[in-house]
Amino acid sequence: MIERYSLSPVRDIWTLEKQYERWLKIEIAVVEAFEEKGIAPEGTAKKIREKAKINVERILEIEEEVDHDVIAFIKGVTENMGDEARYFHMGLTSSDVVDTAWAIGMKEATKMILEELKSFIKSLENISLKHKKTLTVGRSHGVHAEPTSFGLKMLTFLAEMKRNYTRLKRAYEGIKVGKLSGAVGNYANISPEIEKLALNKLGLRPTEISTQIVPRDIHAELFSVFALIGSGLDRLATEIRHLQKTEVLELQEPFKKGQRGSSAMPHKKNPIICERLSGMARLLRSYTIPAYENIVLWHERDISHSSVERVNIPDATMIMFYMLEKSIYLIDNLVVDKERMLETFKRSYNLVYSQRVLLGLIGKGLSREDSYKIVQENALKAWEEKKDFKLFINSDKRITDHMSEKEIDELFSNEYFLKNVDEVYKRFF
Repeated sequence: MIERYSLSPVRDIWTLEKQYERWLKIEIAVVEAFEEKGIAPEGTAKKIREKAKINVERILEIEEEVDHDVIAFIKGVTENMGDEARYFHMGLTSSDVVDTAWAIGMKEATKMILEELKSFIKSLENISLKHKKTLTVGRSHGVHAEPTSFGLKMLTFLAEMKRNYTRLKRAYEGIKVGKLSGAVGNYANISPEIEKLALNKLGLRPTEISTQIVPRDIHAELFSVFALIGSGLDRLATEIRHLQKTEVLELQEPFKKGQRGSSAMPHKKNPIICERLSGMARLLRSYTIPAYENIVLWHERDISHSSVERVNIPDATMIMFYMLEKSIYLIDNLVVDKERMLETFKRSYNLVYSQRVLLGLIGKGLSREDSYKIVQENALKAWEEKKDFKLFINSDKRITDHMSEKEIDELFSNEYFLKNVDEVYKRFF
């Protein structure tokens, strides 16, 4: 991930030094398990811990020669060891260390992402409650439909993110698995008991069954959840982007003091956070493809997945964290123009009340077909002549013969559209 979108603390998890630290932690956990079972002399793990030195430059220097990162790591950290070095990596294969280390890294990163998602959910909850009765135009096909509550609109995003939290929590539990079962996963040179002891020290559990690697459907599930969260954020960003258009301007992204929107046009305030979120959601969705491709490997394993994971695991977790952090800032500082939302009704000449008139006529005994034709005729006139829809309703004898002026006024009441909002909130919360 490029520096621009890499935020601590998730970024710090994926440095090369941290990777080697995870590898060393795994190796030591195995030696500690050996000691507990009397396979290695007491104090072996202590000696290894004291003498093992992670020198990134030295390890990379060795890798230039051996062309194998795990072998380079083993040679580098054991250079100053004595007899205890023979217990280091004993019975293990490279994937034991690498896959278990991926699990530790993903566990740490996902835990941070869960916390960010929880904070974002709180932000959505706040804006939903604050604007519970804020009237706005609902749209379908991008066209004015009927009045609704802006808080209710935000509640849909809140509900989606709560579902995503449940999904992410499940995926988080799913990735907390490692494997220390040897070259093809048959425990020929290391026992299931040692694996369980060592993984327990690392906060992991053994994979139910593995080949030489942890099955990659486990990773793919996490990527799928990231893609779902990203798509939810994209949906929110797209909503805000539309509502920030000059001709709409019901919402605006926060615009900091000193911020500039365009190098050429000083008046511009652009929805850059939302556009960035939409772009990053594309990346998250794209990462699911290689994650699914990584499930299919030759026999007990090949390493076609390895090069992919060096990129998509760190990048996906950093993108996810970045998107959530920016989304929290966006919602906490979103400019909501209530007056502009009310003015928007006039732009479609109050045609958003057409169904109320339709149902009013049906309620007076007219057929649905006749009622629809009468209302549509008046609605089209209002649109073509750019006049208030209500004027046409009040001057149509086919309507006024059945409804009084007061009854017509009631059809244009906004309270009607918010009458069940409390019930929806009560059900949700």
